[in-house]
Amino acid sequence: MGKIVILTGAGISAESGLGTFRDADGLWARHSIEDVATPEGFARNPSLVHDFYNARRQQAASAPPNAAHRALARLQAGWRNDVVIVTQNVDALHEAGGARDVIHMHGTLAGALCAACGHRWPAPDTMSPDDLCPRCGGASTRPDVVWFGEMPYHMDRIMDHLAGADLFAAIGTSGQVYPAAGFVQEASAAGAHTLEMTLEASDVSFGFAESRLGPATRVVVDWVADLIGDEPAADG
Repeated sequence: MGKIVILTGAGISAESGLGTFRDADGLWARHSIEDVATPEGFARNPSLVHDFYNARRQQAASAPPNAAHRALARLQAGWRNDVVIVTQNVDALHEAGGARDVIHMHGTLAGALCAACGHRWPAPDTMSPDDLCPRCGGASTRPDVVWFGEMPYHMDRIMDHLAGADLFAAIGTSGQVYPAAGFVQEASAAGAHTLEMTLEASDVSFGFAESRLGPATRVVVDWVADLIGDEPAADG
């Protein structure tokens, strides 16, 4: 088998203590998506949006990578061909677990973006509507994350990788957010074998040739062990 392309979602970081959209008691449950994750919500109440992402940034900064993140890094290091990791997550747990060249299609909590001039720079721990862009001086600073209704980053690169994949694996994704939910169809059309690894079946499970259900720290670690003969590592 040749090139592997992996899409990861919130489910891979859940066991590191970062909530998913579906969590009943997580950050998302206390806020409307329309209020904190859309350009319109930011225009209405930038203070609320900054407060929400400040909390997410602080939570992510204290979260450790788990065994699934580390397993994917081992796969990158031990596979004889390319292993491309595309993530919908805005945390840096893949990199903390040792992965390289991760494609963050939804941006990162570690980045700040000027909505006026497009300049990007490292985000401070706490952001506010009063922050000024270091390039243009405007008070138009926002988190460098992709909100609902916006085009994800690096789509041309991602589509090229999907077209060349021999195996496409989706880990911890809900199948509810497009265009990522359509990646399995793109990979299948290009002739790739497709595998879903989730805690429970996603909204697009029917599109995958193979499914492995269970927590990411088990199913991903076992899958990597199957591929490269690596011994599953206990988390912690």
